[in-house]
Amino acid sequence: MFSHLTYQLLFILFMTGFVAGTIDAIAGGGGLISLPMLLSVGVPPHLALGTNKLQGSVGTFIAACSYYRAGLFRFQTIYKGLIFGFIGTVLGALTGQLISSDVLKKIIPILLVIIFIYTIFSPKLGMEDRKTSFNEFYFYSIFGFILGFYDGFFGPGTGSFWLFSLTCFLGYNIQKATAYTKVFNLKSNIIATACFALGQNIDYRIALCMAAGQILGGRLGARLAIKNGARLIRPIFISVVLSTVILLFYKSYFNSSQIRNFLFSFSLIQIVLLTTGTVAAIGFYIFRAKRTIS
Repeated sequence: MFSHLTYQLLFILFMTGFVAGTIDAIAGGGGLISLPMLLSVGVPPHLALGTNKLQGSVGTFIAACSYYRAGLFRFQTIYKGLIFGFIGTVLGALTGQLISSDVLKKIIPILLVIIFIYTIFSPKLGMEDRKTSFNEFYFYSIFGFILGFYDGFFGPGTGSFWLFSLTCFLGYNIQKATAYTKVFNLKSNIIATACFALGQNIDYRIALCMAAGQILGGRLGARLAIKNGARLIRPIFISVVLSTVILLFYKSYFNSSQIRNFLFSFSLIQIVLLTTGTVAAIGFYIFRAKRTIS
């Protein structure tokens, strides 16, 4: 149990949950903010991972509920991906305890760079629904299992892979793809949280504090994404993918002794940049809305 809690630290963690929840509800990647912050304030890694999963699950659940109420996903479609994703996640988690993930640590950043470049040079990707020849059942069977396995085995960037796959292969608009991604992420988070809880690797005081921020952030982020669609989701998604690439490249190709200092500075940079970008985007759309009304 992490013992050095002060009111100032609790407030910082609450705001971290709020910012992470807002960004995660819009385009994923909230863990890029919350986990480095937990590590930077001195929470032991095993506790930080479990605590982060629990508080993130709350925000993801709130966002998923908001998207469901807006009619952006249907259980008649999504259950296929959940079933195969559950099987893949369990097998991935078991496999991860038997073999090393070093190879994936080298490959995943490169795949994310490809997604980043493809998205940058495909400005119409995800702007609206388009017809594809890819059968939904086969898509959810294959990608549900593969991405579920990857999430259980390694994890970082799973949300980005889901969002990209849904827009690229099934032709979903980016708003709809974001809604589906939230449900798949929630499935993985619940499984991971249960595992951490069984191992007593969750600090519930910190998790509840950050979860309170996640509730507010999840609702705000989902509401903004539902209202503004691809115009808001796309730039934040690109920022999240780029941030994930930077972090994974650093962890994979640089000296591990430098990571702790990097995580502290990176968490602050992440919060400043992503918060500034989110606030600027929100301010821009509020300004445009007022001009439209007037």
